[in-house]
Amino acid sequence: MTVLLYLVPLALFLGLVGLFGFLWSLRNGQYEDLDGAALRVLDDTDVEGGRP
Repeated sequence: MTVLLYLVPLALFLGLVGLFGFLWSLRNGQYEDLDGAALRVLDDTDVEGGRP
């Protein structure tokens, strides 16, 4: 039972760290252009020796 005294606060702390990380990423615009990354994968114009 004494292990719970360490694990419960640790779990709460890690959950808060994850929440703050998620909120930080929202605030800095990490999820603004979701379709752009999918289209950039298919674009090969910047690769030398690629198809014209």
